[in-house]
Amino acid sequence: MDEFISLTDIARYKSDEPFIVINNWIRSKDTIEFLGLWEQLHNPNFKPIEFDRFKKEAGYNAFTLSPQKWIKNTNAIGIVSKSGRYGGTFAHSDIAFEFASWISAEFKLYIIKDYKRLKSDKSSTLSLNWNLNREISKLNYRIHTDAIKENLIPPELTSYQISMTYANEADVLNVALFGITAKQWRDENSGKSGNIRDYATLNQLLVLANMENYNAILKEVWVQGCRVK
Repeated sequence: MDEFISLTDIARYKSDEPFIVINNWIRSKDTIEFLGLWEQLHNPNFKPIEFDRFKKEAGYNAFTLSPQKWIKNTNAIGIVSKSGRYGGTFAHSDIAFEFASWISAEFKLYIIKDYKRLKSDKSSTLSLNWNLNREISKLNYRIHTDAIKENLIPPELTSYQISMTYANEADVLNVALFGITAKQWRDENSGKSGNIRDYATLNQLLVLANMENYNAILKEVWVQGCRVK
C-alpha cells in the first residue's frame, strides 16, 4: 500500500497538542532506526550519513527532532509535513501503523491478535490490511465522535437525543460513502451480523477514515466561526 495517513489526526486521539506527541515519538532511537530502515528499503536518495548522525545523538537529553528536520536532513519520503491551517504531518501507512502502535496499546494488540488469527485461518476472506485499516477507522471514529460531543451537543439534551445526534452524524458519512443509512442496511441484510462498516472494502475504509477526520475538523471550524460572529 502507498497510502499516506495523517499522524496529526492519530495523535489527537492522545493529546490536544499533536505536534508535541509526534516530536516525542520521532526523537526516540527506536523510531529513528525504524524510519531509517524504511527509507533504505524504499528511497534510493536517502542520506545514510545524516541518518547515522541522528541515531547516535538519539537518547541524549538535549537531542530534539521534528518531522521537518528529519525530512530536510535525510531527504526522507516516508513522512510528509504540510504547513498552514489545514496542514499536518502525514506518513506512509507502514509508518503510520508503527506510530499508531506507539500511541495506543489497544491498537497494537489489535494488530497482534488479527495477525495470529489470520495465520491460523488461511481460509479467511479478510486480509490483514483490511483489519489494520478497520482499526484506523475505529481510532478516527473516536476523533469524530469527540468533535460531535464538543461542538454539537448542548448539555440540556436527553440521553436519547444525544444518541440520535451521534447516529445522524454517522449516517451522513454512511450515505455519502455507501449510499445507504445504517438502518436501511440492517433492514436489507437482516441475516448478517455486525454493521455496514464491517462489510466495507479496503478502499472504502480508507475513504471513511479520511472523511471522519475532515468532518471533525469542519465541525470545529464551523463552531469557531459561529463564536467569532
